[in-house]
Amino acid sequence: MGRGFAVLSLFSVVLGLVGSGTAVPAAAQPAGVAQAGGQQAEADIRARIEAIPGMRVLGEKPAAPGIRYFELSYRQPVDHRHPERGSFEQRLSLQHRSVQRPMVLYTSGYDLGAGPNFRSDPATLVDGNQIYTEQRYFAASRPEPADLSFLTIQQAASDHHRLIQALKAIYRSAWISTGGSKGGMTTVYHRRFFPEDVDGSVVYSAPNDTNDRDDSAYDKFFADVGTPECRAALQRVQREALLRRDELVARYARWAQAEGETFDTLGSVDRAFELAVLRLPMMFWMYAGEPKCAGVPTAAATTDELYAWLDGIIHFDIYPDSSVEFFQPYFYQLGTQLGYLQVATPHLDGLLRYPGIQEVRSYLPRDIPLRFQAGAMRDIDRWVRFRGSEILFVYGENDPLRAEPFRLGPGSRDSRVLIAPHTGHSLTLAALTPDDAATATAMLRRWARV
Repeated sequence: MGRGFAVLSLFSVVLGLVGSGTAVPAAAQPAGVAQAGGQQAEADIRARIEAIPGMRVLGEKPAAPGIRYFELSYRQPVDHRHPERGSFEQRLSLQHRSVQRPMVLYTSGYDLGAGPNFRSDPATLVDGNQIYTEQRYFAASRPEPADLSFLTIQQAASDHHRLIQALKAIYRSAWISTGGSKGGMTTVYHRRFFPEDVDGSVVYSAPNDTNDRDDSAYDKFFADVGTPECRAALQRVQREALLRRDELVARYARWAQAEGETFDTLGSVDRAFELAVLRLPMMFWMYAGEPKCAGVPTAAATTDELYAWLDGIIHFDIYPDSSVEFFQPYFYQLGTQLGYLQVATPHLDGLLRYPGIQEVRSYLPRDIPLRFQAGAMRDIDRWVRFRGSEILFVYGENDPLRAEPFRLGPGSRDSRVLIAPHTGHSLTLAALTPDDAATATAMLRRWARV
């Protein structure tokens, strides 16, 4: 699993693979593969992929039975409105099952983080091919020079549109798009600008921040999620961490020095510690949840025990410069179009030192300009409610990102919003109630024409 999936939880996004499935079923032959002319089409699939203008096969790796796994790159314009301004190579991977099976486009929203055996939930359920894309400006898919003004949701949607159109010359069956958290958001944005590219979309754990000035929905969520006893325990452990700040920060600093880590962007190890503690409820409910409530430390815990528990929930290793700088493109998107959250913490009054530390500007150097486009997410929201179709939104009941969800409206067609009970941020359709899982699976298979 790549670096992206190891550190994303810091930023209210996927840790692990939201909407992921398992390794490919070990079928000797995918269902529906033709035996005559189809065999020739399968045999020369690499040549057909290499023949796409702008596509390069970087390598082929072993995968599960019935699958060929290719590492690819596809040349994209930096600015789709003005292709003459330069280009870059977008990395992607392809799990090829059969040209006669559906294609699933999995948008990571970040870097190309998974290997040959990662199968998204929809790809598993429809026994399909899968394209896994790296987002523009992340990792190797980065123009040089990297002018961040071209990092917009519409330019990224145009990357996916152009890629789909190129691959449809080979994969002519149904197309399904999917992604989790920021990848799910990316899936919706692509549909808004190119609604006919795919036949349906499955969107996991995707927030929908239509008013970046109002985060009260998150405050209400944290006031209601779980049991009163668990919520109180989390508030107490936050206070205890800040009361023992000096000892805990000293431990954090020793770890950073041993690892060669620095905190120039956030400002200091103390600032990073305070930010991590502020984000504890978010991290807990996304990835630990109800089963871990009984293990929240009390005031009787030793400082070593408290540090170890905190590190297991908030992951101190994802706040140094090495991680923050890697995700600089994401923070830029938060500060220009996507929006970000700040959670109220009245129970920590008198213990905080850095007002405004939760703002997205904390994660970016001051020489990177941020001008927020308040209308960008409102436009997406209006499209979903008045024109969106064939979209399935899936949320975990205990996932904080459900506080600001996508909602359907009078113009939504053949779409559903489903909630998986007692579930956090990482989920598949199997986490739904049996009736909802059956409904969701039936929708997906109908869109995929299987």
